[in-house]
Amino acid sequence: MSLEAHITSATRTTTADDAEPWRPGLFDAADPRQRAELTGILDRGGASAVGDTLTEQLAELLTARRPAWRPSPQELAAAVEDHLDGRPPLEYGTWAWYPWSRRLVHVLPGPEYRELRQSRNQYKITAAEQAGLTGRTIAVAGLSVGAASAFTLAQEGVGSRFRLADFDRLSLSNLNRLRASVTDIGLPKVVIAARQMYEMDPYLDIEVWPEGLTEDNVDGFLTGGGRADLFIEECDDLYIKVFARERARAHGIAVLMETNERGMLDVERFDLEPDRPLLHGLIDGVAAADLKGLPVRDKVPHVLRILGPENLSERMAPSLMEIGHTLSSWPQLASGVALGAAVVTDTARRVLLGQFTASGRFFVDPAELIRDGAQAPVRAQAAPEPAVPPTAVPPTAASPVRAPAALAPAPPLLLPGPGGVLGEEGVRRLVAYGIQAPSGGNVQPWTFVARGPVLHCRVDETQPATLLDFEGAATRLAIGAAVENIDLAARAAGWACHARPFPDPADPALVCELTFSGAPHTPRPALVDWIERRATNRRAGPARPLDAVHRQTLTSCAADSGARLHLLTDRAELAEAGRILGAADRLRMLSRRMHAEMMGELRWTPEEVRATRDGIDIATLEADAADLAGMSLARHWPHLAFVRQMGGGRAFEEGARDGVAASSAIGCLTIAGTGPEASFEGGRALQRLWLTATSLGLGFQPVTVLLYLLARVERGDGAGLDAAETATLHALRKRLSALVPQRPEETELLLFRLSYAPPPTARALRRGVDAVLRFDTPDAGRATP
Repeated sequence: MSLEAHITSATRTTTADDAEPWRPGLFDAADPRQRAELTGILDRGGASAVGDTLTEQLAELLTARRPAWRPSPQELAAAVEDHLDGRPPLEYGTWAWYPWSRRLVHVLPGPEYRELRQSRNQYKITAAEQAGLTGRTIAVAGLSVGAASAFTLAQEGVGSRFRLADFDRLSLSNLNRLRASVTDIGLPKVVIAARQMYEMDPYLDIEVWPEGLTEDNVDGFLTGGGRADLFIEECDDLYIKVFARERARAHGIAVLMETNERGMLDVERFDLEPDRPLLHGLIDGVAAADLKGLPVRDKVPHVLRILGPENLSERMAPSLMEIGHTLSSWPQLASGVALGAAVVTDTARRVLLGQFTASGRFFVDPAELIRDGAQAPVRAQAAPEPAVPPTAVPPTAASPVRAPAALAPAPPLLLPGPGGVLGEEGVRRLVAYGIQAPSGGNVQPWTFVARGPVLHCRVDETQPATLLDFEGAATRLAIGAAVENIDLAARAAGWACHARPFPDPADPALVCELTFSGAPHTPRPALVDWIERRATNRRAGPARPLDAVHRQTLTSCAADSGARLHLLTDRAELAEAGRILGAADRLRMLSRRMHAEMMGELRWTPEEVRATRDGIDIATLEADAADLAGMSLARHWPHLAFVRQMGGGRAFEEGARDGVAASSAIGCLTIAGTGPEASFEGGRALQRLWLTATSLGLGFQPVTVLLYLLARVERGDGAGLDAAETATLHALRKRLSALVPQRPEETELLLFRLSYAPPPTARALRRGVDAVLRFDTPDAGRATP
């Protein structure tokens, strides 16, 4: 046979009666009848290629369901076997046969196939939203532009039932914008589109109208088998364009149209506006019947009214003038089709989910958005420097740890000198020691008023109340720690310090009254030398066991202070503590109020640190570049509001889990009593314990958010917390009590982690003495300090 004869014999006939296959055959090999059909196809040579990656698909599905899971190959293979539950892989899922390409592919069952294929949509599309989109019916007419939209809609999971209409066949000139192959030339466009969509998802439900839309079939196209949820109209014929709209309006179906010109999208919400004029009233007074049979020349004025000459790009307007002369039709570009598909799909998704309800004309014009002079401002922010190990120099009293970058170290503290009168300078020096005390968020909630030999330690009532500071307990704890520092410094300088907590019942903001008197033979307390060296140490330690001597020393220190220390050192208990503390951190980050309060405490730049000298300098967080990047994202509440809505935020648990895993112990400090005085005395005990831990070379980091929240739930009926947060905290209390039994007659002061970590690379600053101390009486006489 000659070449010509071979070609003639093999060439596909493309007459109007040609029935090209476009729907795949789906077979369940576990069903005997379907298995026999599938075997017959293979026996006849109907499958030239077979793809069976089912076990790989199952493995990906199982790992997608557990993002934090990092199984070994053996563990993953075992998980796949468990999922199959004794079924042969050959009989699991579906075999999809594509007769036009003679390919046979093994895929997961429909629900699992969709779950895995759409898993990368989350959380741009939530699981609930995806479920709401599945099963929607979308009708698409006009596949020169509409084919790309139909494919993208199906690919994104916006709808799973589609009706496609176009009378045309693919020509070579269509390949400038249609996603097709030269082997598809001559095929109906509806067949090409349906095939491509089915090759992406064999479980779609597609019907085709190869005759295109006509006045006889429009109603069936829009409502046959159930009313379409959305109509994508991309017809070339003006009469059908208007007639189809008339019928869509009659049936209450929303219409989208993208014109492949300047990203112009028309949205007509006939589902919400049953009397809305067609095409926004641009052809008011013209019905479809008026356009039927008009010659092309007479349609031009109507087309221009729809498009708007002022809306045409600088290339489209002159192109229209050349149609029939130097151009056979209006120009269309692949980039415009791709853009249109994206715009249509995004809009369709929001329309179907009820997130977008407007009608109107919209532009997504790249030439306008991306042009010379239209650059968006780029506000470069210097990334916070990750923590680096400090120079290996033994700490001194003057510079116990490295200050944050670009911040000068604070001058060393000086003790007041002995004498008959303490004087203002002596008081300043004692207060300078006092304000080295820790406070939640480094808010420094104190103010001091000197009246002769008496120093009042007061709550700074200018500071706003926070959710974590239930009934001011954290504030009194901090002031108690400051009083302990002052007492240690005074005794080291030869002064006796007499403390009277809450001396005036009518003035609850007055936490303590200190009176100083000369006591030159008072023994120097050793802990005073560690006040400047004490700092929160968030660095990871080697997780070595807590030294028995250190454990006993700390326990005795707490007992000597009238407090009780419970230490967790068992690795299993520590792991559970890490999970509990992580859950509390997640709860805090996903609470709008607590998130705002925490972000208000953070200082992101050296300039902020210098300006406020309070809050938490992020240099003290010992975070690496990745953690700092995550923190930058977490600064913005709308991001976290969505994470909360999705039930996410597990990443916020990792810091506590990792920190505890790198610790030698978790401590819980409690003290007898539950009133304000217990918090104050607890602060003094806490400071002595922290200074003792510092003297032993132990890193000390408070991790006490949970205790503050539990106090609010148990003694304040959860005021300020919602029901879900309260329920979570009740559950965490049960878990915590299994590790650290709760005693109702005690106040839980602080949870903290202990480690043998290297010294911290930075420490928080303090406001100056003059910012927190005032003298109410004239100077009683300056003594030489």
